[in-house]
Amino acid sequence: MRPGSVLAGMPPVLAAGVGVRHGWGWVLRAASFRVEGAVSGPVIGIESSRRAAGSAVVDLLAGLARPAYGELRVLGEDLTTARGREAVRPRVGVARRSLRPQPACKIRKAVEHAARRSGVSWSDRDALTAAILDRLGLVPWGRVPVRAAPPAVARRVRLAAAAVHEPDLLLLDGLLDGLSRRDVVSVAESIRDLATDTAIVATGSDAAALRIACGEVLVLADGIIVPN
Repeated sequence: MRPGSVLAGMPPVLAAGVGVRHGWGWVLRAASFRVEGAVSGPVIGIESSRRAAGSAVVDLLAGLARPAYGELRVLGEDLTTARGREAVRPRVGVARRSLRPQPACKIRKAVEHAARRSGVSWSDRDALTAAILDRLGLVPWGRVPVRAAPPAVARRVRLAAAAVHEPDLLLLDGLLDGLSRRDVVSVAESIRDLATDTAIVATGSDAAALRIACGEVLVLADGIIVPN
């Protein structure tokens, strides 16, 4: 997280009475929650039995969707405005369960592509790619195609691609779903490591997996977010 990137005393995410539509229904109905900074607060998990609901929350916090009503500030930006959503997008990293690299794309190259898409300059791209691969234990896997990687490694690649540009907020969309307990523990270790300097919100349907990775897990049900 870049020093001074969030206004002093303001949590990275502050939602008050937020409503969001997705498809034909409401994903959030007057939802209120907050995410503290990486140093002062844990990784926050949001459990939802509906995968689309979790994805909609991630899109909302990433500035990819507009709240229908309520107040929402992310990294000090007002996401009820187009200007605020545009300003926050480059400062957020999103790791989704499915990654679509080129058919034979190798792991290092996939992370390099993510750095380029995130606006990392050519002069910094190689160093940042090397740093995140080393941090997440992916250096030995660099020449392996993403599609050939074991499940836990593939999920760590998604983390690396989302975090390579050093975002102020990292959003995980179902990243822990569908893994064995052993693989969940492996990926959770990487998530907690990144949380030492980046605020993180993880959504998913696997409550047990979220509890391994997150210090606090909220439940999203019928559009309302409540403590677990």
